[in-house]
Amino acid sequence: MQRNSRPLNALLARARACSLCEGLPLGPAPLLQAGANARILIASQAPGSKTHVKGRPFDDASGKRLRQWLGVSEEQFYNPELFAILPMGFCYPGTGAGGDLPPRPECAPAWREPLLQAMPRIELTLVLGQYALDWHLGTRKSRTLTDTVKRWQEFWPDLLPLPHPSPRNIRWFMANPWFEAEVIPVLLDRVRGLL
Repeated sequence: MQRNSRPLNALLARARACSLCEGLPLGPAPLLQAGANARILIASQAPGSKTHVKGRPFDDASGKRLRQWLGVSEEQFYNPELFAILPMGFCYPGTGAGGDLPPRPECAPAWREPLLQAMPRIELTLVLGQYALDWHLGTRKSRTLTDTVKRWQEFWPDLLPLPHPSPRNIRWFMANPWFEAEVIPVLLDRVRGLL
């Protein structure tokens, strides 16, 4: 059954015009995607500098790997009626000594709950990275990302904790071959069933 998208569209317009994070290095430019009929939510960290410039979430090497994990085309991935993409911070936070800074803390409290409530058809939430795990799993997460991902079956089939698909995590993928051998085939089947 198709849902009325007017309330969500109004909320998205307000979120895309948000300037809570005034003063960011590249300025506020919220990047998110949502549709009233989306059944899969990608809960990520925050846009990187490349995606900020392009104005499209996951339009980089991380997105390419993520689409491979999901077994979907770019056209499917960027269809908001199939996939919602709600990072913990909608704007690029800038760079620090160890890479990109954490998502801005103002964003999630202001926008996350209203947007999630406007998408009641979500059946699978993919949680990428530590800040998204903190929000979506809270005390249910393990001390490390690896330990949380190893317990993926405890959260399945509604939620799946994932490492970030960034090329910076290549060491993690090499050290944890079980992830792509065991988790990705199950994820592919679930995504096929939802689409």
